[in-house]
Amino acid sequence: MKIKIIKLILKYVLGVFFALAGLNHFINPVFYLKIMPPYLPWHAFLVYLSGFFEVVFGILVLLPEYTRIGAWGIIAVLIAVTPANLHMAQHPQFYADIPPWALWLRLPLQLVLIAWAYWYTDKHAS
Repeated sequence: MKIKIIKLILKYVLGVFFALAGLNHFINPVFYLKIMPPYLPWHAFLVYLSGFFEVVFGILVLLPEYTRIGAWGIIAVLIAVTPANLHMAQHPQFYADIPPWALWLRLPLQLVLIAWAYWYTDKHAS
């Protein structure tokens, strides 16, 4: 019984975290524009698009009938933003305000977030 309560609490933490992170793309787009790899096109569009989907999937994961869709969406977004996180780690000179170790830490953290979201992908996740 306790694991169900913990899983429910963590689902709300995940959903709210992603919804707020997505909103931040609209509040502070300059930060996200700075981390866009130069080889990707349409930087502003991609920043707003990823923010939009983070908000949408963060909300969906909170709704029992849409939890699975939201969780799979969060996983997709995390995979999609990996090039930006990799770019940051490979070019720490562009992010002097962030310690290089923290830039590299973001990559395994992506895996933790993917595993966390994956916890809600089974049909009994809600």
